[in-house]
This record gives sequence, C-alpha cells and structure tokens, in this order.
Amino acid sequence: MNDPRMMKLADLLITHSTRLQPGEAVLIEATDIPREMVSALLRRAVEAGGIPLVLWKDNQVLRDLYQVGTPEEVDKRMELMGKVERFQMERVQAYIGIRGQNNSSEFAKIPPEKMKIYQTKVFGHVHVDYRVPNTKWVVLRWPTPSMAQLAGVGTDRFEDYYFDVCLVDYAHMAEAVKPLVDLMKKTDKVRIVGPGETDLSFSIKGINVVPCCGEKNIPDGECYSCPAKESVNGVIRYNARTIYHGIPFDDIRLEFKNGKIVQATSSNTEALNRILDSDEGARYLGEFALGFNPMIESPMCDILFDEKIAGSLHLAAGNSYDDAFNGNKSAVHWDMVLIQTEKHGGGEILFDGKAIRKNGLFVLPELQGLNPDRFAAAGGRKKAC
Repeated sequence: MNDPRMMKLADLLITHSTRLQPGEAVLIEATDIPREMVSALLRRAVEAGGIPLVLWKDNQVLRDLYQVGTPEEVDKRMELMGKVERFQMERVQAYIGIRGQNNSSEFAKIPPEKMKIYQTKVFGHVHVDYRVPNTKWVVLRWPTPSMAQLAGVGTDRFEDYYFDVCLVDYAHMAEAVKPLVDLMKKTDKVRIVGPGETDLSFSIKGINVVPCCGEKNIPDGECYSCPAKESVNGVIRYNARTIYHGIPFDDIRLEFKNGKIVQATSSNTEALNRILDSDEGARYLGEFALGFNPMIESPMCDILFDEKIAGSLHLAAGNSYDDAFNGNKSAVHWDMVLIQTEKHGGGEILFDGKAIRKNGLFVLPELQGLNPDRFAAAGGRKKAC
C-alpha cells in the first residue's frame, strides 16, 4: 500500500460511513478503481470484524451489457442481472459503491430505451427498491484523469484535491449542521431567487429533513428535504453543467406549475425532455437540498462533488427518497445544481419569507458555522495528510 491516504479513506468508509460491526457483511462494488483501494477496503473490513464481498466492474464492459443486442435481448439480460445483484444485496448489511470513470461519456451513445431498461430492472430493482432503504450504504467516486480534465486541472493536483475534499472533518460538520436541520423542520415555504428568471417557491412542511455528513456520500456536505409534490411553482435556471447517462447539459431552465415541469429547455432540449418523459414521476421533484462542503467551490461536472459545493442548492427531478418522501416515484433521480455564490452570479434563499442565505453565505447567526471561513476557523477543515 503505497499511498497512506487510501487506508485513511478506507477507514472513514468502514468506521464512519457504514459503521461496520463484527459479523456484518459488506458488499464492495468497485468500478474502474485501483486494486490497491479495493484491497485497503477489504483489509479494513476484516480488521473491523466484517465479512467483505467484492463485485468488481468495468465501465466499458457495462456499456456492452447495456446495449449489445435487441431491446428484447437487453431486457432479458438486465432482468437476470437485476435478480442476481438483488440476491447478493439482500445478503449483506452494508454497501460501499466506489466508482471510477475513465470516460465521462462512456454511456452517451446507448439508446435511451436500452438505458431505461437498465435503470428500471437493475438500478431501480437493486439499489432504489432494496439497497437504499435496507442497508448501511455509502457511494463515492474515484479520482481519474477524466475527472481531472473536467475540473480543469492536472491529474496529480486533482488527486490531492480529491483526498482533501473527501477527508474533511465530518464529525465537526455533523455538529455544525444541526441548527439548519432544526430550522428546516420548522419551515413551510421555501423561495429561491436568482439572477434573471429564477424565482421558485414550494413547501417542505411535514417532510423529513436529513443531514448528510459522510454517511451516504463521500465527499459529503448537504442537508436535504423534499418539496411537497404539487406545491412547486415558478422558474429555475441552473448554472452548473450536468451529465446524465453520459449526455452533457448546460443552461437547464425548468418551469413548474402545481409541482409539474411544464416547460424544460437546455443546450440539449430534446434529450432533456426525453428523460423527463421517462415516466409520470420524472416531471415532479424528489429532493431539495443545500450544499456546504467548504472544500468544494466550483463545479466539475460530477454530481457527487457538485451537489456539495459550498453556497449551492440542488433540486432533483424524479424519485423521492423514503426518508424524505413526498409521494413521488420514478426511475429517474436527476440532481441539478444552482450555485449562488457571488462568483457564480449570487442569489438568495428564503424560509417563510426570511432570508437564510445570500450569495452563497448563511446569514443567520446560528447557521454561520457552515460558511467556509467559519467552518475552517473552528477546525473543521481536515487535510488528508
């Protein structure tokens, strides 16, 4: 093991994220990541008294599995694949999904009808329906040259950045977010205002609030709830590029009426609407969240990073999580990010008519511990090594 940061990350995933206990089984699903990191996870799981299983995948092979053959052949293959992976998932108590991505557009040319088959019969059947509600789980990316390119930096520099971001002090973050959780639980009306057309309102009354501080995603740093399904009205225009199933989208504009997306445009309007027409629930929202990881300042077209940007928010089209449920079900769950820092155009969030964040910074005294400078000053910024 040449890089001690791998073992530190493995320790975080086993002891903090999944809290693996003696006798518990953990499924390590590794896609395009170094053998050394898989070995670090396996060894740390054994040290904790756990029983590790490894499912090792390759994105180029997955691409062929998703698309080779007729839709009928793909359907049969994905149905069997879903049954096999569900069988495995039902026999573990914890799951670690660590995913590399050597080519961010690997799945871009897969016909949408075939991608939908995978989304329903594998991802939906295994992960949405079983893994999320029934296991202790965490998902993370692995730094690759492709990610470094999207971030606009060299590979070595990006790798250093990756470990700094992933190994932030999540215990400190969990304390700092408590006032935000309390406030969101008391909130009814949310209003999002931004430059240009963005003026969106909805209710989160009666819907649970979930802080995310290293338990489900690495990197982490968000607090989510969900809009009441038919309460969303207005317009939002996102300023962070997003990639969904290998297709890039810029300048997404969504208009809502009584919860439903009634108009959607982007740099690829046809593909955007095709995804939103996947099923009835795809045109309703399934998540509202505020991001606050102090080490993430700019988008890099990877949602696990971009949705945690300090001063950002995201809304997900499609499926709502069981722990913040608004009744919406869909095979789609697509997080779209709006960054409201001054650098990215500013904006404001109001809870029940009162501003709680302006230009990406929390303004209420009890929330200011989540702002990057205060978080760092309190010792929350933790370097990898």
